[in-house]
Amino acid sequence: MSAVVETLMDAAAGDRLARRNAIILAVAQALAGGNNVVLIATGAIVGAMLAPDRSLATVPVSIYVLGMWIGALPRGWIARRYGRQTSFFVGTAFGVLAGLFACAAVVAASFVLLCIGALFTGFYAAVHQSYRFAAADTASDAFRPKAISWVMVGGIFAGLFGSQVVIVTKDLWQPYLFAGTFLAQAAVALVSAAVLMLVKIPMPPAHMAANSGRPISEIARQPRFVAAVACGVGSYSMMNMVMTSAPLAMIDCNHSVNEATLGIQWHLLGMFVPSLFTGSLILRFGLERIIGIGLGLIALSAIIAISGISLWHFWIALMLLGVGWNFSFVGATTMVTQCHRPEERNKVQSFNDFLVFGSMAIGSFSSGTVLVNFGWVAVNNIVFPVILAAAVLLIWQVLRPRPQAA
Repeated sequence: MSAVVETLMDAAAGDRLARRNAIILAVAQALAGGNNVVLIATGAIVGAMLAPDRSLATVPVSIYVLGMWIGALPRGWIARRYGRQTSFFVGTAFGVLAGLFACAAVVAASFVLLCIGALFTGFYAAVHQSYRFAAADTASDAFRPKAISWVMVGGIFAGLFGSQVVIVTKDLWQPYLFAGTFLAQAAVALVSAAVLMLVKIPMPPAHMAANSGRPISEIARQPRFVAAVACGVGSYSMMNMVMTSAPLAMIDCNHSVNEATLGIQWHLLGMFVPSLFTGSLILRFGLERIIGIGLGLIALSAIIAISGISLWHFWIALMLLGVGWNFSFVGATTMVTQCHRPEERNKVQSFNDFLVFGSMAIGSFSSGTVLVNFGWVAVNNIVFPVILAAAVLLIWQVLRPRPQAA
């Protein structure tokens, strides 16, 4: 009986710490995500100003996505060897450098410096994407979905905050448009570092730190891990591909720039507002059901997008795309945390993100080409086979026989 009571007390203490960390990490996520919004909102505009060829204007945004992909595995190595907080501070250092290099690029009219700043922004993004995992470190199985979901609530404020940073600071350093914005970007990363100092993440015991656990090849063969990665890759890559193409597709269909911007705002609200309750839905209805609903909503958004080109077709499709991504991605993240032992978490989580961000990079680089050469309908048609493949693997994982306990 005493052992049971002690276990319950440990779980309660772990959940209290997870709750505290999740709130702090949500604030840090809002600041770090705002840093990303600055690059996404200004990258193509400044790229067009500085690039030797206007066709290269979107290269900085694509390099940002590439930086996320490249940074995923080193992030896990640093966290595993030196602790999560060290990886956090390395990430914010890249966030500061990103703003400084981008500012220097504007002042010196250097496209190369802008691309370096974009790459560093991607490295920063690779790190702050791990905040969702960090919140779950000490959480019980029951609280883990909520902890992950709470951190992602920061994304709501990231979009609003980042946009306001651009609006308020773009003309501060005349005649260098956006130079003040990029300095503000560096300052925001510093503020985020101060917030992260409040996070309390216990260092793993010495024996756990020395033991790296099972090889990643063995872990990656687990059916549950395969399904989790498939759902994360499918939801993130398709969301990013459609989202990237949507503004240009709306303009091609004679909608205004303001209407296209509002469509992306609806999409961002769909992506992050559900985080207020996604964790509770997972606990009530089950992990696999919520992931399945998310995948279904992504497919439904593609159906609506294909069925017409009115303003409401675009807006409703983009909002459903965001909600579907939230359900499936929060669920897939939670499922990944069920596939590793404590000593394996950093390498498994970073490997998962390496695969997810890699698919996102492919979607980012290909979306414009598919849209220009084949059209908006073709972009959305790609969604169906990818989402179907993820759904099949999810159903396979649910229906397969469970090993009997000894």
